[in-house]
Amino acid sequence: MALLARIMRPSRATKPCVNISIRAQMGGTRQINFHSHLVTPKELSKALTKNVPTKISTAPRVIPLCAAWFLPIDSKGRTGQQVFKEKRIPTARFFDLDAVKDHDSPYPHMLPKPDVFAKAMQQIGIRRDDEVVVYDTQELGIFSAPRVAWTLHIFGHSTVHVLNNFRLWVEQGYPTESGEVEAPVEESSRYPTPILDASKVVDFPEMKEIARDYGKEGAEGIQVLDARSKGRWAGIDPEPRPGLSSGHMPGSINVPVPELLDPQSGAFLPGEELRRVFQLKGLDPEKPIISSCGTGVTAAVIDAALGEAGFGRPEARRLYDGSWTEWAQRVSEADGLIRKET
Repeated sequence: MALLARIMRPSRATKPCVNISIRAQMGGTRQINFHSHLVTPKELSKALTKNVPTKISTAPRVIPLCAAWFLPIDSKGRTGQQVFKEKRIPTARFFDLDAVKDHDSPYPHMLPKPDVFAKAMQQIGIRRDDEVVVYDTQELGIFSAPRVAWTLHIFGHSTVHVLNNFRLWVEQGYPTESGEVEAPVEESSRYPTPILDASKVVDFPEMKEIARDYGKEGAEGIQVLDARSKGRWAGIDPEPRPGLSSGHMPGSINVPVPELLDPQSGAFLPGEELRRVFQLKGLDPEKPIISSCGTGVTAAVIDAALGEAGFGRPEARRLYDGSWTEWAQRVSEADGLIRKET
């Protein structure tokens, strides 16, 4: 699939203001203020208006990055690239989740190798110092954008945010464009090969050890959050991937994505409401948290919601990259590592 297309906050509930000074081409500075990892349509529109890119400027830019993605079993057969062409933020670029991944892995969306990530960013035309605002589809509200933003972040791209959200962008009358992309990226960037922050990622061996230790005296008390639907988590409803058992890891806590979003707009709930959701789940903000889901995509929705709520220490939040698709293929109900509600 073509990659070319034109176009965390601290554990306290208070939001840090991210101030970025950008040197203009003819001197002076321009301030872009994003008060949170989540960016409102108004904030993004204002930033784009202040920072109109030019072909000759080498200053950091504000880049809208479309992360549109649909499940392979989407009832309407939609694809991310299709909806990107139908309606997008002007000057946006497209990040293909099905292309920028580890193609040697048998699991769907494992993190790409650093050189693969760097090459993708070069082809998209994103520079290391660009301010990137990732957004989702109008149809789904919030879904895959947090995963793409999380990917950029753990590869060291610190100036990355999530638009909250594109549906509101459209409803509030901000501009969109459609059709084929007339000019891909004018020239590729020189994005350096980054170093992955492995401290933010959990692999299968560690996840298995955590599951086996659940409930044992002296265990660390790591909290595993699962973003899948209640039926899949409980083992009542089937998984969307044929032959894959549903159920959950020992001790995992079900936090379905819709519980974190406004039912009308599909945007993240306000921070205080998100905090209440986590409190009602019985979570302890002083204990480590691992987010999981089906393939590692919507686990990042939980992680972003934790950040917006100021719940837990950022350094104690991680994501299980392989998530349920890897887990259910490598363990079994017979060995006690797949639990079902009866």
